[in-house]
Amino acid sequence: MKPGKTGIVRVLHATRYSIKGLKAAWQHEAAFRQESIIGLAMLVVALWLPVTAVEKVLLIGSLFIVVIVELLNSAIEAVVDRIGSELHELSGRAKDIASAAVFMALMLALLTWGIIVGGLL
Repeated sequence: MKPGKTGIVRVLHATRYSIKGLKAAWQHEAAFRQESIIGLAMLVVALWLPVTAVEKVLLIGSLFIVVIVELLNSAIEAVVDRIGSELHELSGRAKDIASAAVFMALMLALLTWGIIVGGLL
């Protein structure tokens, strides 16, 4: 059995695969593009706001969570679509649950921004 890649070689390969995944998400997933663009704009706002470092981390972290969950949602959808195009209860359930995860991440971001930024107003 051939040993796997280790150390810096493994990290470099993993980084290349991650960049490939981000490019694929950008190219094929409109929701990822939209959330990324909005997230980038909100990142600039978060850095500009007169809040504590911890509050900045919470604001920015909530944006990253949305994008992370959207990536996972897109991956689940791609796998389900790869399995087959026919309607199946479990395929629909998987997609609906992944979509619900994105919704919950968006609600977390909204709550975080509402509490922190709302407290400034």
